[in-house]
Amino acid sequence: MTIRLVLLGRQGSGKGTQGARLAVHYGIAHISTGEMLRNAIKHDSPVGRVVKDVIDQGRLVADDLIASLVKGRLGEADARTKGYLLDGFPRTLPQAHAMDEIARARPVNIVVDLEVPREVVMARLSARLAAEGRADDSPAAVEQRLALYEQQTAPLIAHYRRQGTLAVVDGLGTPDEVFARLVSVITSTTGVQGAGGDGKASR
Repeated sequence: MTIRLVLLGRQGSGKGTQGARLAVHYGIAHISTGEMLRNAIKHDSPVGRVVKDVIDQGRLVADDLIASLVKGRLGEADARTKGYLLDGFPRTLPQAHAMDEIARARPVNIVVDLEVPREVVMARLSARLAAEGRADDSPAAVEQRLALYEQQTAPLIAHYRRQGTLAVVDGLGTPDEVFARLVSVITSTTGVQGAGGDGKASR
């Protein structure tokens, strides 16, 4: 059985780190929509040029464009045969409905919400801002993104809970503790033990 997994979580929840580790552990494709968009821009593809214009204007990339990119990626051989972990999609209810259509032939096995309290991710992101000086992690920008997450992603939680595919995992603790919790929930839900390795090399 292959694993087809969606990983949800606030910015600063450790989702990217854990997603990479889980992909290694289960031998599946780690598909980050943020990475896909950055690559499209970097390679100056037609989609990349559209995405760059949208981002430069401070707007969100349209749901149908993101869904089209994801559909193309999930059609590639590794995702079809080995399974995948989606990080960053879906973010909105329309995207979730699009994902239901995309994955109709091979439905998602489990949707994991990596739950970290808002005040904890704020503290983590503030520390990162101080350490790295990242402009996109200014307090105002972080507040805006977290508010947008609450607004857009809360309906996703309800959507997947109704479908019976949602698992909520406590994201507090050391990276290894959180990883162990994630593996326990995913393995017990899907019955897949993993391809081996704890993914530490992908931190």
